Amino acid sequence: MRIFALLLLTYATCLSADVDLVRVDKSERSMFLMQGKTVIKQYQVALGANPKGHKQQEGDEKTPEGLYTLDYTKEDSSFYRAMHISYPNQQDKNSARKLGVSPGGFIMIHGQKNLLGWLAPVTQQFNWTNGCIALTNAEMDEFLGLVKVGTPILIEW
Repeated sequence: MRIFALLLLTYATCLSADVDLVRVDKSERSMFLMQGKTVIKQYQVALGANPKGHKQQEGDEKTPEGLYTLDYTKEDSSFYRAMHISYPNQQDKNSARKLGVSPGGFIMIHGQKNLLGWLAPVTQQFNWTNGCIALTNAEMDEFLGLVKVGTPILIEW
């Protein structure tokens, strides 16, 4: 019984720890909530439907790559809860301008499409977003409880 109580206390302590970085490995479709070098929580995610490579323009269905900030939450989304990623940054805007295209924007970490959360066991098996990072609705609730606005996010292939 003592071991169970110790494990429960350790788990609760980890979940209440301050997340200081969200790291996304697009090649593994994994998101890690980090405190220093310690992984606090790991999620399997769905990405943009065309995930390999950095987002260069609106409509390319790519999830951006680089260091950004999670800069605000959105509760009135077309998807179950959301936290905005600060894409595009100035470098993204400059690159898009050189290409003569719009960089796009409104890239979020979000839950499932409203009223379709029950499909998550299927939808989370493939990349289906327009460039966002998707979790199940329950995972999104947990994520928003662990990650504060202002937390950096590093997205890599």
